[in-house]
Amino acid sequence: MKNRGTSPTLDSNVTIRVSGKLFQGHLPYLEQLVHSATECRLWPQLNLAHLEELDRPALFYLIDGEHRDFSIVFCPRFIRDWIEHERDRAVA
Repeated sequence: MKNRGTSPTLDSNVTIRVSGKLFQGHLPYLEQLVHSATECRLWPQLNLAHLEELDRPALFYLIDGEHRDFSIVFCPRFIRDWIEHERDRAVA
């Protein structure tokens, strides 16, 4: 799917719940889920409400993929703050 930031060409949404820890070693599986959803014409929405810990590679996966490959529908404040901090750093 190359439709950046929107999902209008997709039939529906699918929610992928990510909880506990998200580390670099988990990313291939998460990428596979996101890719499978788009192949099925579903826009992936990541529910991170119960995510407690992540590493920098996982953080940058979320930053790079949000609005392009998936949306984030629920996100703990500390993760959203970290995402915004890194986006601000990248712009500066």
